[in-house]
Amino acid sequence: MGPVTFARLLTQFTSLQTIFTEPQKAQGISERTRTALKAPNWDLVEQDLAWFEQENRHIITLHNPRYPELLKQISDPPSLLFVQGDVDLLSQWQIAIVGSRNPSASGRDTAYEFARYLAQGGIAISSGLAMGVDAAAHQGALAVQGKTVAVIGTGLDRVYPAKNKALAHDIAKTGLIVSEFALGTAPRAENFPRRNRIISGLSLGVLVVEAAVRSGSLITARMAMEQGREVFAIPGSIHNPLARGCHRLIRDGAKLVETATDIIEELGALAGVSAASEEPIKETSEMQFEADDDYQVLFEFLGYDPIVIDVLTEKCGLTAEAVSSMLLLLELEGQVESLPGSRYVRTGK
Repeated sequence: MGPVTFARLLTQFTSLQTIFTEPQKAQGISERTRTALKAPNWDLVEQDLAWFEQENRHIITLHNPRYPELLKQISDPPSLLFVQGDVDLLSQWQIAIVGSRNPSASGRDTAYEFARYLAQGGIAISSGLAMGVDAAAHQGALAVQGKTVAVIGTGLDRVYPAKNKALAHDIAKTGLIVSEFALGTAPRAENFPRRNRIISGLSLGVLVVEAAVRSGSLITARMAMEQGREVFAIPGSIHNPLARGCHRLIRDGAKLVETATDIIEELGALAGVSAASEEPIKETSEMQFEADDDYQVLFEFLGYDPIVIDVLTEKCGLTAEAVSSMLLLLELEGQVESLPGSRYVRTGK
């Protein structure tokens, strides 16, 4: 039963108990749902309640004082929130950071640094516990002992993807994990758009870091716009397919941001936060390579748009061995990223 159907039933009955005692009077539900209401599996209910009786696990109803006001304002707020961790974070001002599950190294670093900077300023970072940008955002907040909220598309007794199990454990200790899905709910494709509306609904605004045109992050951004939230997007190279989703958002009215202070300036007064002491995005550092003329020639032709190594070698006028050696060193230093197809790109570090 989804939140819309549940809300409709609440208008038809004087109490929740009556829904179970007189389900035949319910209108607008399927016979399958009606049958389930007639004979609930109370043993499973008791098992779930026993799980939630453990420390820092809560069930928050729509009318509970702890239910977040921002989320209550959306058109289809979840009827129940299952939460694990610091439940007070539900009502703390949040910024959502979302993006590609397979970002570039630069995109991953950008998400991490923006989250770190914003968390230092006292704002919670929310995301979806997915691989890539989501994980980097959670990690950036945790790195400065900041607060982070993970909204998931499964039951709280499951972690998806499994690779983020340790991260989920860290979030539960100092932050918050939220789901509208009952225990035992497996990851299903239809769950994640529902999860996305909660991510945006909890937040003052959504920042998109690298997203393809058909990315799920654009669904979150669209929901944020429909909910009246601010949407921010980080631009990228016109040759980077992971930048095209952000560029589309900017054309549709999202605010272009280059530094985290751009977000603070937009929302800081509302959220009561201030700029942290250090900007997350710094100018590229090439000090250790300045004395080498060959590196300066390489940097002249190696930019933030991917370039095939053969083309780079031809433009530089250096030997293939020299270019390969320099690229390897720069990659080890984190200043260059190698991409499929023998292409290379500067990372911005």
